[in-house]
Amino acid sequence: MTPLDDHSQRRQPLFFPVVIATALLAIIGLIGGYLLSERRDPGKPVSGPSPTLSLLPAYQACLDRTQEMGAQFGANGELRQVLRVRTKSRAVIWICQDAGGALFYHANKGGAEAPWVENKTALFLAQVQYDGVGAFTATASDGATFTVSLDRLVITHQDGTVEEQAVVQD
Repeated sequence: MTPLDDHSQRRQPLFFPVVIATALLAIIGLIGGYLLSERRDPGKPVSGPSPTLSLLPAYQACLDRTQEMGAQFGANGELRQVLRVRTKSRAVIWICQDAGGALFYHANKGGAEAPWVENKTALFLAQVQYDGVGAFTATASDGATFTVSLDRLVITHQDGTVEEQAVVQD
């Protein structure tokens, strides 16, 4: 009789070694993933607000002038309007979003009908931050920050002076 024909030989149990090996591999994978995420950017929290958490609801295409400025500032595709407000001083502000979710600020004194002269009557800013509750903030090259919402426009100058303008209905 050969050993293969003898069914009386006791088989080694495989269940427990397989479970232990699987658990160890899972722990090693978790530790490796954690270390890789820490290595990528150790100072940045894993979950926190980002400029655009996801694409915001966008409506009509932004003005041609805004499309042109967006292309100069590296916008990805067509810019679509996320927010449009008019202030009491007749300035109109558009927040536009590109196909990748990046936000842009474009404002003009007097609105779309008034003359447009970039950096005089008009201002285009990239890298707009969205706070998640309706306010958008952009920073100009001179350090001034522009925060716009459905209620108001707040301009904080580099020297600390603050201008606040109410938003009015068109």
